[in-house]
Formats: sequence, structure tokens, C-alpha cells
Amino acid sequence: DLQNEDFTTKFVIYHRRFSTNTNPKWPLAQPMRVVGHNGEINTLIGNVNWVKAREKSKTLPAEELGDLVSKENTDNIVMMCNTQDVPNLLEPLVDLNRSDSANLDAVFELMTKSRHRAPCALMSLVPAAYENEPALSDNPEIIDFYKFHGGLLEAWDGPALLVFSDGKSIGASLDRNGLRPARYSITKDGTVYMMSETGVVDLDEADIVSKGRLGPGMMINVDLATGEFKDNIAIKSEIASRHPYGEWIAKNRKDVTKMSFAEERIYDDATTTFAQGSFGWGLEDIGMQIQDMAGFARETTYSMGDDAPIAVLSERPHTPYNYFKQRFAQVTNPPIDPLREGVVMSVAMTLGKKESIYKVSEKGARLIHLESPVLNSNEMERIASFSSEENGGFQQGTISTRYALEDGPEGIKKAIEAICDKAAEDVRNGVEVLILSDKAADQSELDGSTYIPPLVAVGAVHHRLITEGLRMDTGIVVETGSAWSTHHFACLVGYGANAVHPYLALETVKQWHGARRTQSQMEAGKLAVTTVDQAQQNYRKAVENGLLKILSKMGISLMSSYQGAQIFEAMGLGEDVVDTSFKGTTSRIGGVGLEDIASETVMMRPETASEKTKLVNYGYYKPVPKQGEYHANSSDLAKLLHDAIGLDKKVSAATNRDSAENDGVKPKNFANYEIFKKSLAEAPLANIRDLLDFESDRESIAIEDVEPASEIMKRFCTGAMSLGALSREAHETLAIAVNRVGGKSNSGEGGEDVVRGLDLTDVDEKGRSPTFPHLAGLKNGDSANSYVHQVASGRFGVTPQFLTTAKQLEIKMAQGAKPGEGGQLPGPKVSEYIASLRASKPGVTLISPPPHHDIYSIEDLAQLIHDLHAVNEKAGVSVKLVSSIGIGTVACGVAKAQADVIQISGGDGGTGASPLSSIKHAGMPWEMGLSEAHSALLNNGLRDRVTLRVDGGIRTGRDLAIAAMMGAEEFGFGTIAMIAEGCVMARVCHLNTCPVGVTSQKEELRKKFPGTPEHVVNFFEFVAEEIRELMAHMGYSNFEDLIGRSDLLKEDEAQIAKIAKTKGVSLSGFFSSIPDSKGDRAFLRATPAEGGGLKGDVVHVNGFGSELDREMCNHPDVKAAIEKNEGDTAVSFNIKNTDRSTCAMLAGDIAREYGNAGLDGNLNINMFGSAGQSFGAFTLPGMKVRLTGEANDYVGKGMHGGEIVVLPEADAGFVAADSSIVGNACLYGATGGDFHANGRAGERFCVRNSGAYAVSEGTGDHCCEYMTGGVVVALGTVGRNVGAGMTGGIGYFYDEDGRFEERVNGEIVKCQRVITPAGELQLRNIVERHFEKTGSEKAESILDNWDEDLGKFWQVYPPSEASSAVVSETIVGDAVKVSAVAPSEELCYLPVGAGMNPDQTTLCAD
Repeated sequence: DLQNEDFTTKFVIYHRRFSTNTNPKWPLAQPMRVVGHNGEINTLIGNVNWVKAREKSKTLPAEELGDLVSKENTDNIVMMCNTQDVPNLLEPLVDLNRSDSANLDAVFELMTKSRHRAPCALMSLVPAAYENEPALSDNPEIIDFYKFHGGLLEAWDGPALLVFSDGKSIGASLDRNGLRPARYSITKDGTVYMMSETGVVDLDEADIVSKGRLGPGMMINVDLATGEFKDNIAIKSEIASRHPYGEWIAKNRKDVTKMSFAEERIYDDATTTFAQGSFGWGLEDIGMQIQDMAGFARETTYSMGDDAPIAVLSERPHTPYNYFKQRFAQVTNPPIDPLREGVVMSVAMTLGKKESIYKVSEKGARLIHLESPVLNSNEMERIASFSSEENGGFQQGTISTRYALEDGPEGIKKAIEAICDKAAEDVRNGVEVLILSDKAADQSELDGSTYIPPLVAVGAVHHRLITEGLRMDTGIVVETGSAWSTHHFACLVGYGANAVHPYLALETVKQWHGARRTQSQMEAGKLAVTTVDQAQQNYRKAVENGLLKILSKMGISLMSSYQGAQIFEAMGLGEDVVDTSFKGTTSRIGGVGLEDIASETVMMRPETASEKTKLVNYGYYKPVPKQGEYHANSSDLAKLLHDAIGLDKKVSAATNRDSAENDGVKPKNFANYEIFKKSLAEAPLANIRDLLDFESDRESIAIEDVEPASEIMKRFCTGAMSLGALSREAHETLAIAVNRVGGKSNSGEGGEDVVRGLDLTDVDEKGRSPTFPHLAGLKNGDSANSYVHQVASGRFGVTPQFLTTAKQLEIKMAQGAKPGEGGQLPGPKVSEYIASLRASKPGVTLISPPPHHDIYSIEDLAQLIHDLHAVNEKAGVSVKLVSSIGIGTVACGVAKAQADVIQISGGDGGTGASPLSSIKHAGMPWEMGLSEAHSALLNNGLRDRVTLRVDGGIRTGRDLAIAAMMGAEEFGFGTIAMIAEGCVMARVCHLNTCPVGVTSQKEELRKKFPGTPEHVVNFFEFVAEEIRELMAHMGYSNFEDLIGRSDLLKEDEAQIAKIAKTKGVSLSGFFSSIPDSKGDRAFLRATPAEGGGLKGDVVHVNGFGSELDREMCNHPDVKAAIEKNEGDTAVSFNIKNTDRSTCAMLAGDIAREYGNAGLDGNLNINMFGSAGQSFGAFTLPGMKVRLTGEANDYVGKGMHGGEIVVLPEADAGFVAADSSIVGNACLYGATGGDFHANGRAGERFCVRNSGAYAVSEGTGDHCCEYMTGGVVVALGTVGRNVGAGMTGGIGYFYDEDGRFEERVNGEIVKCQRVITPAGELQLRNIVERHFEKTGSEKAESILDNWDEDLGKFWQVYPPSEASSAVVSETIVGDAVKVSAVAPSEELCYLPVGAGMNPDQTTLCAD
């Protein structure tokens, strides 16, 4: 049609997608009936659940159906074909077997058929983040629209660019976070071109009158009847003005804002302790969690991983919450940032009956609006006050979830049935606020009764009400003593609760506050002095922030979208429990039944209530000797391993190492390793693999016939532990050890010192090297260079040299200990040395953003893989994922995105610092993720394209063999490798107080580091020999013959019989899905197209997207310039938007030859056209890149030096300063260089910039986010949230509309006018250079009116820059840097108030 000249149309929507789905299907082709959707709906499960609840909720009899076609005479936007009101007409509207796009399209279409105009329907479904949005301050009607519809409908939340048309208009809208690119151009003839990337359609810039972009939550619309183009405010104001939403809300809505907390106690101490015990509280929950939450308003930070048994295997009682693992976003959709981008998030909830989403009426505003889902007793009383007719008439009913203790475990089923029947009856009778309460009036009631765990109760009631079509008619409040951790609240809301009243947690805060120890700590200054009310406020704040973090892991912004979404995987729950309370939740290995849960609940009860009663210390977090929970990594285990490998923790640089024979390394002892192995074999059950045994199909062979240990050890890797989390001694020792055995060491996300790039040649006879004077046991030929260099979201230390000295590059999508979150390095661990590697400020805590800045989706991951393959073609690219349901689909997408290695980490992986709830409750065991990923890749013909690596709690050869049989080819050692170099499991990594210097940056503690490379090598050799013995026993001579052979594994009946809690665990279903690869082993070799050799020897090569890069690198003038390394060279090229990562290959060539800053000549590269993503990535000093045209996202990604200039064509028909010229996340992770854009930039401009000097003529939201250095100048308006997480560097912002201050995130940074001569000098120099480089009319106008316009600039700075000359008038004579790329230091730095002499002027002009 489109090629037929006789075919005419007013609009076209064309959509081409990266196929993430492993099996593309025509019904999933885009665009759909009314929507084209590029993105992911992260809330899909919840959205579908709630639409199904509406399908069950019938309010109109069928005879009132009326005419479906003509309803022109009504003002209401109602068509009677809506499934909420009419039975069985269009059901099922949604289905989880269809794609997220298809489900969204179905609901969107129905809303448009119900007389919602298309923009109105989309504004309701995918709302903007309207709260505290300066851009909407003049349009209260738009805010009222969002408030009204937010009460009716759960947002379909997630990164999304949506293009839509109902035939009357066509439009596009972006999600609330702006996590998709969208650019548009309007030409002189009125045509509007909207593209996800600019340059898709060739347009003459002379014909373009306007260029723009969609920012977060923004919409554009074209009326197909009139041809009128409507921008974001115009279309939304038009839609929002159709009904008096503000009046309706004021008249009908009841608000429950945060109120003060009650100070009086509800129980005495003895009763409180008894209640705590019966609800599963342990001493740690008060001493760690409540102390931090009430005392510091934050979650507990902890370290190491989760080495305790999973709940179903534990011999200790667990609450049902512990059987659930939080799901999280990775690759196909991004997590978001609750810490720095909380402006787009909200925990607000509603109570009451929800009206139809397909019609708009005043009744829709009649709801109770809760500022927080965490309620106190005063707020509960306020909600109760709304039950009176004169105050809203919201009927309220309370159902007790307690039942008689004498009914026994079997009584729980009858009790659940009773509360579900009562709930349905109450709602039918008009109850709109349903309270499920386990609160006992006094000790006697506690003595005589037990309770249905609140998670089981709310899930059962929620699903019963859905089944009976009543769920939309009421809100559920859970009043419980069994909720104190953030994970508990997330579970309750995720399974249906609208709000939670944690009466016992608040009582515990009061008890804690009044305790003598707490008061003493306040008096001593160890705790801030608080009132009882303030302590409870702190607790609620900690819970709310924790909830936002949990939401953000899944990429969800609103608590209302998380409610009922069931975004968890169950681990160890039986079928009857899931069917009763958690329908639709995956539980892959079976587990406890309802009666088991009832028995476990009763196990927690204290025997009596008295003043002497104390809570049990279960030791779930910190090991408690003898009576506490088992922990696999204990100090006892460390001692056993140290004895085996010959390590004495008392021998170190601080003691007698220099005088000890062989640096104190004792001979390794195989008998002691056997004791170490036996201690693990006989330990309590902890992991899924403990329930497995081997079943060979061959006769045993002699061990001499088995592959040598040296070959097996080449498959060994160390975990990605950063330098910073570890000390230099620990990090370098591990790297040297694993390099010695031919394995793969990993840098982690902290960058790496260039001194580590060369092999050692200066080691003396005592094993000492002047290059590494702090290490012992060295040999000539050793290498401390990490084989794998990690690129994480923080981009710390990622320079061109770091990338080109790697043999493999790893993209950290997620971390086992805290998937969905960024890294964390406490300030005390950021020493001068660590700060120098990371281009940050000493002593300032470093928090990496979650991986969303350049990894919004699978397409963006493919782009980053392309970037890394471009800068270092010889290095394979690894992508690190964390085990979770659905990882198979993700792995297939990653393989299609050209990754060479996929790493599957278990959710129990270690960490230097992480929120405690993340360590315990996010991520699944690697056994689950590895087997799913291997199976999916094999089934989809992709297994031969990637190597599978696994890590997370692997300690022995047995673990490793099981992993191999499940599909792994390489194996990572983390915590156990640290133990092998001296770690004693003190679990104080986050405190910088490691007693043996493994995880401390303190000099005096680092001197106590006892390890040498030989110790670690000894451990690796033991593991390899253990595997060889196992192979000999099973009759296998080659290790690779074990890979993927799950048929060699069986359930260990004896081990399963040891499970104390239940007989319901079964692993049979777990194995049945793994394909049989016994006969076909082709997946172990590279694809025939790549030569079919060993996968480790093959690196995928970038395709056509790098053709221009290759042409540039092979240009004779460019090659000659690099070889000569002097003079100026100029070359020119045309560029199109399929040319990606342009300049990255050239930067890699230069870095390999000269390092980060060794190029002395100048390479002037002129480009013309529309550049693809990552234009100018990783440019170096000496590269001067000039683009005439426009560019997409990630311009200057990882820029280290040189110059990038982007400007429009000379005859462009648009005003450059008002038009978008570059995309989102430009200069992400830049460490140097000068950047000038003669036009506007998108979102997250200069995110994690640590050294670039950058100018644009306006930006979107989140400018200077996470910045640690450099200077940013914006010569036009900017979006909100400026300077969030900014800990270094300076920003200058030209405030044309006088509204800049409300757009700044003041949590860290401050802003002031440019008050110092040095600041003015710096700013003016940069603006002058911008004019010289781009001819910017905006810069020229500002310079022409400098005296006046200087007063319109704001200077933004963090505390670390407060004493610099450009900020403080009290600093005199300091140096002022005006460029990142001036010819020499002398010219870079000028004394305050000084001008340039004529020679300097000439040089700088050059």
C-alpha cells in the first residue's frame, strides 16, 4: 500500500521491533488495533488481575444494554459495551498468555469505544508524574484529571513509547519516567514526523520549522479532521477541561494525611514480648531492623550474602513472607531509581468502592485517599469517622483472623473459609473498608488463640472477593502484629491489601524507644535524640522508602500499580496454599501446606508470658553459635579451609610475614580439605542442590584417565568484587591467583589502576615487587590485570584504556545480593586512592544508579554490547543476570543482542554493602535460573552463541559439578575465594572494620591481610581435584561431557526425607523441562558461521552498524596520523542513524597504542547527517569530532577527552536553541573532554559525568544526575530534578523564565547566583568557546548582554565544591579550570582575576 502512489492516507504508524519474545508470532506484530507500543508494562500482572476483577464485577442487568451503536445524545463518555457493567459481552478482555502490548491495546480500544477520546484513555492508563511537576503549575485542571482517574484505575506503568490512533486523531505519549526515546519534526507543509530515533526519515533541515522530543509523561496529538498539532499542555488541558474534576474531588473525596502517632502503650512489656514471639519476631528484628528504622529512618545495611537455608529447608520456624522472593526487572525492562528519581514515585493508596473505568461521573471521585499505605491508630480512627453518613458514609467492617489454639493445625482451613465467607457477606452488605485484624485484646486472648498469618489471610480474602465479583467494591486494611520489615509490607500489598496497620511494630518502636539502652545511646550521641512520635515517624519513613525501593526493582512507580500485582515467586509453598491465597504465583518445587504453615506459626509462640520472657535470637542474619540458624559461610568453615590451604591469619605484614619461611604459607593439606568438604556435606539442608545426588550411566575409570586439573581450572572465575569493596591487597591477590591458574579474574565496578596492565618483571627472591609493595608471594610473570573488566551503571573508572586492556568486558545488569539496585560503597571506604580510580570525591558515599540510564530495554543492551565490541573487538562481552522466573526469555534476548557470555548469579550472592531485605528476599537460587536459561537457549537454537557462567554460593567441586550438569560452562567463586585469602566471615564489610584487611581501606587493617596468591591457588587445586575424583567415579574423562547432562542428576530421597517441615517438596518438575542433550553436543561449540571452534576463542563481530567506524579506522590519513602521533589531520564522512557507536573503534585503536592520554596530534573528524546511538563514544584527547546535523541517545558516552561539537545545518529552518539536537543520557559516564551542542538535549544530560565540560542550550529532566566532576552549562530551560545525587562538579543554568529554583533537587546540591570573579571567568570562557565552536545565536545574545544576562544564571554545586574559588568569595588565588582539553595545564588553569596574554590567546584560539 505504502508504495502505491494511488493510495492516500492522512497518517501512517510503522513499527519495527527487536524480538525479545523467544518465539515471535504474527498476533504479536505491531502496531496493534489502536496502539503501537515500544516498551514493557512492568505492572502487567496486576493490571490484568484488576481488569479480570472488573470483568467479574457486574453492575448493570443485560436488559439495560440498549443500543450499542448510537449514543450521540449523552454527555457521559459511556458505551454500554463495557465489561465492568455488562455480563459476558467482550470477555475475556485480557489474558496473560498474550503480550503486554496486546493487553494494553484491548483495554485502550475498549475505552475509546466507550466514548473516551484516545488521548483521554491514554492519559488515564499511562499517567504522567503530575505531583510536584513545575511544568503543570499553571494547569491545575490537568492535575485534577490525573487525581480523579488515579483513583479509578491502576496505572499501566513501565518504560513505554506509545503511538495511538482511534481514526479521529493520532498521537504519541511517553511513560512517566521518560525511559524511551521519541523525537519529532514539523515541516513547512504541516507534516508531523515522530520517530523513536531521529534520522529514520530523511528530511531537509531547511524545510523543518520545529524539532522537538517527548519528555517524561508528555504527549503530542494531531487532529486528523483539522490538521491541528497540539503539544503536551494543549491536548491535556483540552481533555482535562471537559469535566469539573477538581469540584468533584473537593466534594466527594476524603483524605487521610499523615497524623501524629499515639504515645501510649497498648500492652505491657511482658505481653508485648509474648505477642512479638507469637508473630515470629526475633531479637535481631529489634536490635537490627527496628533500631535502624526508628533511630535513623532507614533500612538496615548489611554485607555478605544470604548463606542461610531457604525457608522450606530451614529447621527454624519462618513466617510465610520468607517463602516469597521479590521479582525484579532486568534487560527487557529497567528498574528505576527511588533514591534520585523519587519525584515520579508515590506510595499513595485508596479505600472504597471503585466505579467503572469506562465511564466518567462524579461518583468516581468518592474514595478515601491515603497519603501512605502504612497507617497508625489515629489514622485508623479517622478512617472509621468516615463511616457516618454525614462524613461520607464509607461503611466499615472488622474481621478477626484469630482462631482457637485448640482447633489444631487443621483448624486453619476452616478459619480461612470463615473469614472469606464473612468478607463476601460484609461487602455485599455495603462494607467499603474491610479490616482483617489479628489483634488480641489482652494476654488471655493471646494465650487461647492463634492466627491465620496475615499474608495467607489477605490473599485468600482478596481472591475470594475477585471470584465473587466483589473486589472492586471494597478496600482491604490489614491490621497485624506480623509486619515489620519492608518485605512484609510489600507482600501484603502485592497480594491485595490497600493498607496496613502494623500495630505491633509501632508498639515495638515505643518499647524500643523507652528501653534504658536506647535512652543511653541517645545521651551518648550514638543515636539522634527523638520523641516517641518522631521514632514512629522514622519507622514509617523507612518502610515507605523501602517499599519504593522494592517497587523500583520491578520498574514500577506507583504503589497503586503494585497492589495485587503478585510480583513474587514462591519458594517452598505447596499447591493448596497457592490455590487458596496466591493464585497465579509460580511455586516450582512444591512445599509446605496450610497445616504445615499453621504448625510453623504455633512453633513461634513463647511458652509463657512473664517479665523474664525473652525473644529468641533466631540468627537469621548474624550467625548465633549453637542455637541459631545454620549459616554455610561461618568462621568455623573459614578455619577449616584455612587449615587445608595452609593459611595462618596471624601472619601478615603487621606481624612476622617478612621473617617467616615461604611468607608463612604452610603446605596444603588434603586431609584437612576432606574435613572441610565433610563439614558441608553433613551440614543442615540449605539449598536445592543439597537435595540432589549423582546417577551415572557409565562405569568408573582411573583418575589418571581424567582431564588434568590445570584444564579444569581454566573454567574458574572470581566474582565481580570491586576494588573499594575489597582492599587493594585482597583484590590484587585474587586477580593474580586466578590468572596463575588460567582462569578469569574480574575487576568489579570500581575501575582498575593502569599499573595492573603489565606482567610483573621486578619480583625479587622473597616474592616482593616494588610495583606492588603491599603484596607477598609474587612471581615474575604474574599479572594483576583482571581478565574481565566490568562496566556497571556507575561507570566508575570506565575509560578507553580500561576497556581496551580487558580480555572480556562484563555488563552488570544485576547483582545477586540486590538485583534491581545499583552498587553501594560507603563513604569511609572511598579513600584517596579509590576516589582517584573512580573520578569521585574522597569520603563521599558512592551509590550507583540502577541500570536504566542506557539500558532501558533489550535494544539498549544490544547497543551497549555494540559499543563494547566496537571499542575492543578482541574482547567478548558478558552480561550478568540474576536468577528469576522468566530468565529464559531474557537470556534468549541477550543472546540475540550479540553477547558472548551470559552469567547467571544466584540471589544468595555476596556483597560489600546492601539493604538487608534485598540480601534476604530478592533473587532465586542459581539452580532455578541456570536450568531455565540453558533450556530456553537450547530450545530456541541459541545455546551455541553464548557461554553460560554461574556463580552464587559455589563452594566445592560437588556444587560445581551440579552446576555443569544444569548447563554451566564456567564457574564463579565469590565469598569462598575471599575466605581462601584470609576472610574470617566477620560480616562487617560495610563498616570498613574488617579485622583481616580483606574489605577495609584503613591502612592499619590492610596491613593485617594474611593472604597470598598461593593460598587461593591451593583452594582452586583442591576443588579441581575433587571434580576429577567425581568424574573418575562417574566414568567421565572430559569435563565438557558433563555440561548440560541433567540426566546424571537425581533426587536424593534420603536428603528429602530430612526436610523437617513438610513432605511436599518435589524436584521432579524442576528437571522435566531441561532438554536431553546427551546425544547432541553441538551447543558446546561456536556456530558454524563463526568457525565452529571453542566458544571461548570466538568473539561476535559487530555488523553493519560499525561499517562507518571501520571505514574511518582504515582511512589512510587516520592510520598515518595515529602512527606518526603528531600534527593535525582532517577527514570527513557522511553519517546516518544506523551508524552506531561511531568513533568508538577509533578510540579503541588509539587507546591500545597510547593509553588514555598519549595521542599528541589532533584528529579532526567532520561528520554530516543524522548520527546513530552512542555517537562519539569513548573519545580521547586529540580527537576533535564535529557533527553537522543531529544525533540520537548517548552522545559522548564514556567520553574521556577531546572535543565533540554538534550543530545544525547552516540553512536550517528552525531556531536551534528551541530545538532538540541530541538525545537522552548524553555524556553518560564521561571522564573528560569538551562538549558543545547547538540545540537542546534530552533527559539525564551528563549523568555520572566526572570530568567533561559540557554545554547545551537546554535539557530535559535529571540534568547532572549522579555527577562527580566536570562542568555543565545549560543556556536554556531545563526539566526538573536538577543535581539529584550530584556529589562533585559545577553547573551553570540560564534561567529565562525565572522558575529554575523549583526544578532543583535540593537534597544534596545548593544553588546561588554567580557571585565570584572566578565563577564568572569560568562561565564566560565556556560560553565564549561555545559561540566560537558552534556559532550559537543564543550564546552570542548572552555574550552581547553579558552584564545583564550574567544575573540570570544560577550556579549549582554540591558540598564538596563549596570551598572552590568558583563558588566561594573567600577563596583567593585558586586555579580556575575553563576547559577539559586545553593544550597544557598552564593554559587550563588561570589565577583568579587574570586574563590571557596574547600568546595564550592565540594558542587557545587554535
